[in-house]
Amino acid sequence: MFRKAIRAAAVALGLLTSAVSAEEPFIVVQSTTSTQNSGLLEYILPWFEADSGIDVRVVAVGTGQAIRNAINGDGDVLLVHSKPAEEKFVADGWGVERKNLMYNDFVLVGPKSDPAGIRGGTDVLAALSKIAEAEAPFASRGDDSGTHKAELGYWSAAGLDPAEASGAWYRETGSGMGATLNVASGMDAYTLTDRATWLSFGNRGNLEVLVEGDPRLFNQYGVILVNPDKHAHVRATAGQRFIDWLTGPDGQEAIASFRLDGQQVFFPNAD
Repeated sequence: MFRKAIRAAAVALGLLTSAVSAEEPFIVVQSTTSTQNSGLLEYILPWFEADSGIDVRVVAVGTGQAIRNAINGDGDVLLVHSKPAEEKFVADGWGVERKNLMYNDFVLVGPKSDPAGIRGGTDVLAALSKIAEAEAPFASRGDDSGTHKAELGYWSAAGLDPAEASGAWYRETGSGMGATLNVASGMDAYTLTDRATWLSFGNRGNLEVLVEGDPRLFNQYGVILVNPDKHAHVRATAGQRFIDWLTGPDGQEAIASFRLDGQQVFFPNAD
């Protein structure tokens, strides 16, 4: 009798715990390393969480991996920065609707010695051509992230295929932006980075910004609700509330107010 009572109490406690857990609202956001490493999400999420009571759990990976995770149902909201890949995600039925959220820009950084002679340039394609011609070390993320996709697009637009030099002057780290900047710093290499991660990066060594201001360095971010018709467990109501906040006046104001070294680095432009 005593053992039966203990088992019954344990079952009741388990059911109660499950019920409480089920009632705790949270969402999982698949996002990029740039939004996490820059400190943006750490800055804006407390405002949303205080307003909504919804806890936001962030998985920060490269854009390509974030999209794959969302396709697998491992998230409720996708916040990344590769518009063609985002549009394909929606077109294939994995996302409900893509919305513009904000933008920043990429910069080309490299060693102060600047062996390729690109300092002060505003043409990213010309700069990459000079790097290739000089066979100067270049560190690529090589991780299918939004930044990596953009970098490959610039090489292609310049009529170059860096894969031909893979393992020589062109090194693929297979890592996030912070780790790739560390590699670039250690080997005095050039690399492409988003400005926000660069400003928050502490181990610059001899690296400095050498090329910026090219309109092609524009870096758009989008936000998408994962389609609950594909994955029934998606927290669609809470996820949509987060998207509405991000793209509404409060979220856009929060994004605009974020600063690094006194500089605004993300610029809201929701639809």
